[in-house]
Parts: sequence; C-alpha cells; structure tokens
Amino acid sequence: MPRLVDVAEAAQVSVATVSRALNNTRSVDPALADRVRTAAAELGYQPNAIARNLRRRGTRVWALVIPNIDNPFYTALARGVEEAASELGFSVLLYNTDEDEGREHRYLDVAGQERVAGAVLVPRARDSDVSSLLDAGIPLVVVDRPLDRGGDFVTAASFEGAETATEHLLSEQWRRPACISRPADTPTAEQRRQGYQAVVDRHGLPSVVCQIPFHAEEGVAMVDELLAGEDAPDSFLTVDSMLALVVLQALRRRRLRTGRDVGLISFDDAVWAQVVEPPLSVVAQPAYEIGVAAARLLSERIRDGFDETGARTVTMRTTLIVRGSSRPPPSPRG
Repeated sequence: MPRLVDVAEAAQVSVATVSRALNNTRSVDPALADRVRTAAAELGYQPNAIARNLRRRGTRVWALVIPNIDNPFYTALARGVEEAASELGFSVLLYNTDEDEGREHRYLDVAGQERVAGAVLVPRARDSDVSSLLDAGIPLVVVDRPLDRGGDFVTAASFEGAETATEHLLSEQWRRPACISRPADTPTAEQRRQGYQAVVDRHGLPSVVCQIPFHAEEGVAMVDELLAGEDAPDSFLTVDSMLALVVLQALRRRRLRTGRDVGLISFDDAVWAQVVEPPLSVVAQPAYEIGVAAARLLSERIRDGFDETGARTVTMRTTLIVRGSSRPPPSPRG
C-alpha cells in the first residue's frame, strides 16, 4: 500500500507539501497541488480517513520528548512548553526517553501513529530518527541539541557559555581546569567541551577532559581518579548540573572544599545550586524561556504549514552567575 512518503517521492516534493495539497491547504502552489494529486492517483494512494478527519477537526495534543526528567534543565523546559501550549489551547503528552535510543525511537513512532498536532523533541543524538513524524507531515521543533534533519531549532549558546566559564576559572587564578562532560555523540555537551578546549588551547594549558556516560555509576570514581593523579586538576567545569553533583561527591570523598581547595562551575542554575555550601557558580540557561519559544514556533508551524525547508534557529544567551564555589584559591604564603 503506497504511503505519503511514496507520493512525495513521485511528485518530487516534501511530505509536508503532499499533506497540505491533499488537505486542500490554500498556501500550496496550484501547480504543485496538481502534481501531488496526479502522483497520488497514479500510485493509488488512499489517505487514512480517520486520520484525515482528525486533522480536519484539529487535534489539540502535542508530544514533548525529553531525555531526562530528573535533569532540572529539562524540568524547567517542559514547564515552559506546557504552560505556553496551554495558553495556545493545546495539551502536552510528555515522553521521557531516559537517554535511551530504543525508547526514543519507540516514543516517536507512537507520536507519529497517534497523529499528534506537533512535537517538541530534545534528541538523544544528531542522527535520531524522526522519520515517523516527518513522514506523517507532523510539525517538529527541536530543542537544546541539534538534529541532522527536522524542523525549527531552539537552543542556548553552549560553546560561548563554556568559554566564559573557563575564562572565569582562569581569572580567579585556578590554573589546571578540567572539563567533566558527556559522551562525544551528545551534541550540546560536545559544544561545551569545545568551548573549554578553545580557552585552554588559547592559554597554552593542558586539556583534561573526562567523559562520563549517562547513568554511569562509576562517575564519582572517574573524577576521584583524576583527583588522585600526579597533575590533578585544581578546578572543574561540568557540562550539566547532574555532573556537578558527581564532582561534589568525589570532592567530599577527599575532604576537599570548593572555593578553597578546588574551583567548580557548572552549566544550569539548578534549584539546589544556592543551597550547597559554598553556593555553586553556574552558567545559567533560560530553560523555561527556551520551552516557551519552542511552543510558539510549533504553534506557528501548525498554523502556517510545516516544511523542513526554511527551518529557523533561535539561540538564546547564557548568563554567568558567580558564587562561592569558584572563588580564587588562597594566596600561597611567602
């Protein structure tokens, strides 16, 4: 049985154009619409009547797919999407992939089969498979981590934020900063590692990078091994707040204190960042605002029609918040 994607290939247009043409959307060029209808007729394509009727009535549900609900950044992002969606008259189904590729693929397939009105996705990796959404002509907004194909993209300035954080550690007289990051196939984490790398290279300092897998129980031991080395780092940049907790646990094992023995700065201003002693210096991302921006873009795509071409990118600024954890080390006694 021919599919929507088969009609698109035969007519040499996007799946979104086929969907709009077969639903008689006025924004489609008449010549393109004729080409689509001809291709559909030649292939014997029959639209799913139930799905088509749902579309005409206008489904009011979005899918929000995030990688880790325990991460405070994604919690705030989800709240931004949900509250903005509610104001726009949509409900949101939340899917938590737990950084698992198989779960992500399954949830995206479910969203495509359920014919949600649109989707907001934080992908596991650049090559995450979103074909189930795109083949169904479902508008997609990608958030935080870039995707090789998809729709509009909303993110924060990760590379620049990491540069600023690493320069801050050096300005406070820490001289051996390390970057605690995630696997190299995690795009945002890799951008932050590259920002750190650019600064240490610029200052002629050694690069110390530790990449900790998601949910790795040995994360604390990996940081502890760095601290036990002959040229142990004297400060850390972590690419997310969950890794900041890993570093804090490793420091506690060795009875080391941030802002005195070791400098520490992390991405994301988690709710606990000001509660620890001393309070944690952070590169704050506007997570809630990113979620709101994604929701508004998705609403526009649903209203105006979705096409992968002409996708927009919105990059929001990060903010350096200096607290006690990155205070300068004590001056050596002469």
